[in-house]
Amino acid sequence: MNTVQKRKWIILEFDVVMQELEALGKERIKKTYMSNGAQEPLFGVATGAMKPLAKQIKKNQPLAEQLYATGNYDAMYFAGIIADPMIMTEADFDRWMDRAYFYMLSDYVVAVTLAETEIAQAVADKWIASGEELKMSAGWSCYCWLLGNRADAAFDTVKIESMLEQVKNTIHDSPERTKSAMNNFIYTVGVSYLPSHDKAVEIAKAVGPVEIKRDKKKSSILLASDNIQKEIERGRIGFKRKYVRC
Repeated sequence: MNTVQKRKWIILEFDVVMQELEALGKERIKKTYMSNGAQEPLFGVATGAMKPLAKQIKKNQPLAEQLYATGNYDAMYFAGIIADPMIMTEADFDRWMDRAYFYMLSDYVVAVTLAETEIAQAVADKWIASGEELKMSAGWSCYCWLLGNRADAAFDTVKIESMLEQVKNTIHDSPERTKSAMNNFIYTVGVSYLPSHDKAVEIAKAVGPVEIKRDKKKSSILLASDNIQKEIERGRIGFKRKYVRC
C-alpha cells in the first residue's frame, strides 16, 4: 500500500469510527458528561461501549491524532484508547494537553496516555510546576496512574515524599481540579507505594478535609485519610493495576 492509499484508508477509517461513535451515543450519558464539563460536540458514548471498537482497531496513532483534533469529546476519549504512547513525543503530549479543556480529558485521556511512556515523570513534573489548573491536575493524576501500575523501584522515595510535603503545603490554596488530583495523589501513595505508606498516612491526617467547590453544584469534601484506612482494612495496601489504560 503506497502513501496515497494509506492516507485514503485512514480517512475512510476515521469516517467509519465517527459514525460508530455517533451510533453508540446516548442522550442520558451525554447530559452526564456535559454536567461534568464536556461541551458540544459530543455523542455521549459510555467508555465500556468503546471497547469492542478499540479491540478491532488496536493502536493507531495517525487515526488517534485525527480523532483528537475533532474537538468531539467522545472522539478525543477514544483517541486516548487507541493512541500509541511510545511514539508520542513531549511536544505531542503538550499539544494534546493544550486541547484538553476539562478534567475528563486532562486526567483521564492525556495523563493516562502519558503514564505509559518513559518521559512520564519529566512531563508530569513540568505540568505540576506550570501553575495552570488542568496541567497541574494532569501532572498529579499522571503520578497516580504511574504509582498504581509501576513497581515501587521505579520511583525515588525522597522525591515522592517531597511531593507529599508540597501537597500538604499547597493543596488548600490550589485550584479546584488540582486539589482533587493532589488529594488522589496522597491516597495513591498511601495505597500503592509501600515505601511511603506511613508518610502518606501522616500527610493525609495533616491535610484533613479538602473542600472541592463546583459550579452550580454543592461542594464536595474529600478525605484521603478515611479512604486510605478503608483500603488498609480491605488488605489492599500495595495494590497495583495490571494495565494503565483500559
